[in-house]
Amino acid sequence: MTGLAPLILVVGPSGAGKDTLLEGAARELEPTGNFSFAKRVITRPVTPEGEQHIEMSTDEFNQKEAEGYFLLSWRAHGYCYGILAEPTETLRTRGCAVVASVSRTVIDDAKSRHQPVHVIVVTAPKTILARRLADRGREPEADVLARLERSDAIDVCGQNVTIIENISDVKSGIRQMISALEAASSFEWKSTD
Repeated sequence: MTGLAPLILVVGPSGAGKDTLLEGAARELEPTGNFSFAKRVITRPVTPEGEQHIEMSTDEFNQKEAEGYFLLSWRAHGYCYGILAEPTETLRTRGCAVVASVSRTVIDDAKSRHQPVHVIVVTAPKTILARRLADRGREPEADVLARLERSDAIDVCGQNVTIIENISDVKSGIRQMISALEAASSFEWKSTD
């Protein structure tokens, strides 16, 4: 055993519904004290209708990244994203599973440095992704098409991976997410040494 609660990474293409499912799961699971849902640091302004992240300038982000402030960090869609090293590591040592929405590009880094790691992939058929992205109305059609192209760019599979196909109603999707998170947090982790 590693002595740490798992880091549960939630990934998936734009339009899959990750944020909606995570918000619903957080409402039910965070009060238990067994789960913490990491707030992301992003170099874009916080808006009332968007994700309630921690806003940071690009210069400050780069400096904090160089100082080791982030457990994981990546770039996407013209912005910098990060998951704070603290309180994430302290929570994990206390037995609290930490759930973080991340880019698929950081999975290998997380697995090499932050075991135990479990990955939950939220996905949907491209027709549903396209409709959801269009309904959001946040981007021009060319950007929507580019996001759809990237949806197949990285295939996530293997050990400690759970797939949620989010094609039903929101309530059903949230139930699937809660079940996946509970299963990931109760898995009997063994050291790979």
